[in-house]
Amino acid sequence: MNESATKCLIIGSGPAGYTAAIYASRAALNPVLYEGLQPGGQLTTTTVIENFPGYPEGVDANQLMADMRAQAVNLGADVRPGFVTAVDLSKRPFRVTVDDSETLYAETLIIATGATAKYLGLPSEEKFRGFGVSACATCDGFFYRGKDVAVVGGGDTACEEATYLAHLCRKVYMIVRRNVLRASKAMQERVMNTPNIEILWECQTSEVLGDVSGVNGARLVRKSGEMFDIAIDGFFLAIGHHPQSDIFKEWIATDENGYILTEGKSSRTNVEGVFAAGDVQDPQYRQAIAAAGSGCRAALDAERFILSQQ
Repeated sequence: MNESATKCLIIGSGPAGYTAAIYASRAALNPVLYEGLQPGGQLTTTTVIENFPGYPEGVDANQLMADMRAQAVNLGADVRPGFVTAVDLSKRPFRVTVDDSETLYAETLIIATGATAKYLGLPSEEKFRGFGVSACATCDGFFYRGKDVAVVGGGDTACEEATYLAHLCRKVYMIVRRNVLRASKAMQERVMNTPNIEILWECQTSEVLGDVSGVNGARLVRKSGEMFDIAIDGFFLAIGHHPQSDIFKEWIATDENGYILTEGKSSRTNVEGVFAAGDVQDPQYRQAIAAAGSGCRAALDAERFILSQQ
């Protein structure tokens, strides 16, 4: 083992990264964690989280991430600001470049860079993000019980989000750009058989409407050019996610959408000593508790790998 190399380097600071740092610290791996451009990860764009175990009254998302970070630091993790801009995974120790300037080496690497939701790019959408605009129905749908909401998208994810929200909300509009759904036949049938889902075909959103209290509507435009407004309390994006895996793709195997492939139930990638945790390798669940659990697995896998090399 290279004595000058960090035993365990963690890239990313969401629930997966911080949990990996907690477990790696307790395993005496002296982990170094780089927080990236968004310390705390995508979770910090939401407000109250009601489905993370241990918080009967819910917990502020930013506070939860601050607590996870503090716990990792208290256990000995070296948490640093900085964005990893390049890696060389051709041999161990792995070479990692931070902010295009600093270079360091690592015996094991845990990739916990997450995935970012795709948005429409509207200024009004950004304005109301966290105040009625969401990219996760499972995370935020509970706050819209008995209210009217809209879901943007026509694929499997959009249909799944719409049917989930339909059990909570009074009315769910699906804003679909085409005249057909791209979803599987089973998902299409589920949507069509849900009475409180209304599909707005061949429509696009031109603006999210709202006031100081948050979202109260959306302005849509039909393919014909006709413009009209709908009254809603929540606006959900379901047009996909982009896993933050680009700089690793030269060495790390991913699926067609860029999600890192791991072996079975482990966090192991196709490169020995490199592990992946959280949303960057999870196209299915994308939940804080699932990400935290995978961060735990990644740290345990890294510890076992290091022990096997001694």
